[in-house]
Amino acid sequence: MSTHKDIKAVSAGFGAAEGNCTENFWEGIFKSQALLDEKYLIACMAYIDLNPVRAKMAPTPEASIHTSVKLRCDTLKDNTLPKQPECLMPFVGNPREPMPQGLPFHLNDYLSLVDWSGKIIREGKRGSMNQTLPPILDRLDIGKRQTN
Repeated sequence: MSTHKDIKAVSAGFGAAEGNCTENFWEGIFKSQALLDEKYLIACMAYIDLNPVRAKMAPTPEASIHTSVKLRCDTLKDNTLPKQPECLMPFVGNPREPMPQGLPFHLNDYLSLVDWSGKIIREGKRGSMNQTLPPILDRLDIGKRQTN
């Protein structure tokens, strides 16, 4: 039975053979970044949720697969489910006392941010959303209805 140490050693060997890599194989690939406040958190979430759009794997965030925004949109469209997926941290609105546990934003605002950001054409990125698409809240048929 292989251990994590064995797997790491084999993958490091492949990495060294392929790219003259002398450090740990994963060390140069994955980095961590502290998200120091809410603006960094929401920017990181939107960046991740837009990866399929930027890679031209999906035309819109709600059409992507394996993203939290897709799951949140599917949950919103299905009136038999709670307003937000139970497996994800909920959006709880603006900071207040007492503050419930969750993301200190409104879901509508987050969806609008992702939609707006996805329509921006970025140099070095293959994909962006069609700028003539209606807003995501209209596409989901929730309009101005507050979702949290």
